[in-house]
Amino acid sequence: MAATESRAGQPSPAEMPARPLRMADAMSADGHVGNLTFSVGHERLVDLDDSALWSRARSGDSEAFGVLFERHGRTIYNYCFRRVGSWSVAEDLVSIVFLEAWRRVDRQPRSGKEVPWLLGIATNVVRNRRRAERRHAAALRRVPKPSPDPTFADDSDQRVDDEELIGRALALVARLPRREQEVFALCAWSELSYEDAAIALGIPVGTVRSRLSRARARLRELDPDSGHDEEKVQRIKEAIER
Repeated sequence: MAATESRAGQPSPAEMPARPLRMADAMSADGHVGNLTFSVGHERLVDLDDSALWSRARSGDSEAFGVLFERHGRTIYNYCFRRVGSWSVAEDLVSIVFLEAWRRVDRQPRSGKEVPWLLGIATNVVRNRRRAERRHAAALRRVPKPSPDPTFADDSDQRVDDEELIGRALALVARLPRREQEVFALCAWSELSYEDAAIALGIPVGTVRSRLSRARARLRELDPDSGHDEEKVQRIKEAIER
């Protein structure tokens, strides 16, 4: 793996979010994710590996796809959160990613590479969201921010703290070229191997290596020490150095 362990036992943005993704975060009470309807946790499916579940999903077994969602939803959620810096937006993006995966369910990934394939979809979803933001930036600035979701009242302080921290890290990473941002997010924050990142992005392994090397070199030149408390500065440094 390209990542290293965090130091001094401190959490870093690469280890967030602390709150796991629940099915309820992206699925409605009647079993919907977008237009997709399925149930999860069927006893006869949970012990199957990803490849077998995907094969069943290709045959129209929505419960098998639901198990894949339950198994890997948090990984995709973590990745989306680190790319956009917002819990609520990340939850929306998870729904979009898995809806798009369901639409492409006939394109079975290579056995054992289902997660990189899903992360590739997530990368495209993040790209599309950013294009939409640019097109509608002026309008979005005039829209007031929504009130915090009362569902998450118990951990709202932690959510705000995590979003502030990842926002600072993202401000540094945003100074990289987009291609380097994507490789860095997959290898450093999602801890994919070079091979799996190459699958996610559809590029050669050598390209992943060179982009990640350039990203780390550029980030080392950035100084995050401007007016932040020592612990948070250390956590941001860990996020960009992983």
